[in-house]
Amino acid sequence: MVLNCTEIDDVLERYYLSPSYGLEFCIGFPGNLVVVLGYLFCLPKWQSCNVYLFNLAVSDLIFLCTLPRLSYLYANRQKETSAYACIINRYVLHVNLYSSILFMVWLSMDRFLLIRHPARNHFLLRPRAAMVVTALSWLAVNVEVIPMIALMLQDLQRANWSRCNDFASLQGDIGVLSYSLGLTLSGYVLPLLGLCGFSHHIARLLQTQEEAIRRKTALYKRPLRVVASAAAMFLVLYTPYHIMRNVRIASRQAWAGVQLCSRMYIEGVYILTRPLAFLHSVINPVFYFFMGDKFRELLLKKFRKLVNNKKTAKRTAVKNLQ
Repeated sequence: MVLNCTEIDDVLERYYLSPSYGLEFCIGFPGNLVVVLGYLFCLPKWQSCNVYLFNLAVSDLIFLCTLPRLSYLYANRQKETSAYACIINRYVLHVNLYSSILFMVWLSMDRFLLIRHPARNHFLLRPRAAMVVTALSWLAVNVEVIPMIALMLQDLQRANWSRCNDFASLQGDIGVLSYSLGLTLSGYVLPLLGLCGFSHHIARLLQTQEEAIRRKTALYKRPLRVVASAAAMFLVLYTPYHIMRNVRIASRQAWAGVQLCSRMYIEGVYILTRPLAFLHSVINPVFYFFMGDKFRELLLKKFRKLVNNKKTAKRTAVKNLQ
């Protein structure tokens, strides 16, 4: 069967996006839910690091809740008919996209300051300061996303509130390409540079503390590995998406003169990058166990306690029956 170029997006949405989003939800939702519940019920004393990690987990958890609906719609070749659901879904998606990397920057900053000030005497290492930074981060990300909501409203109104387009397919009074490039710079490139910068500073700081490293190798090297891994993760997952989103938007401009089939091929590659970008919500729980202060130990201790309580209750019930 020869596939018409105009059918590329439909095929990819049904056979690629739908299973990809479903799989990301099935893996990512339990992991992030465990982290959120673990922070709420297992952590007696919160540090600044825990504030950033908890907000990151909540952001991922809310985003993952939007994936089952998208997966269902794509699998059944249905379009989103609710304007409210359309706006909320795109809003949550992009807020999570840019809040995730921003919280990772603050986590990297936190690890750098902790190595430099082991006694936690820096004001940014206080939980209250972390809450202020977190609130400002949520505000900044929402300010970045507000123009996209305005574009969506204009696009929905133009289609009589019956067509829910992806960000790269929006049309409105605001220059979509200029806005997308600005969002890429402020929401992705600058935070990525921040992650790379903290990785570099941590590496240099460790070099100057060579004697301390010999005594506590794991304690001092772990933050560098974690921060460098976070930078590599966002570089690999986010870069293809942002490049193809801007290429997709540019290909739809009249001045580009791109033919229909070429535009559809570009859209097909752009669709391929979308689940890849959202994969960070599945991977992020790994960082909680390595960056959280004794979080893994506390979570396992709580789990063992619950299992032991259940076994004790079962033995008591058996004895009562006898």
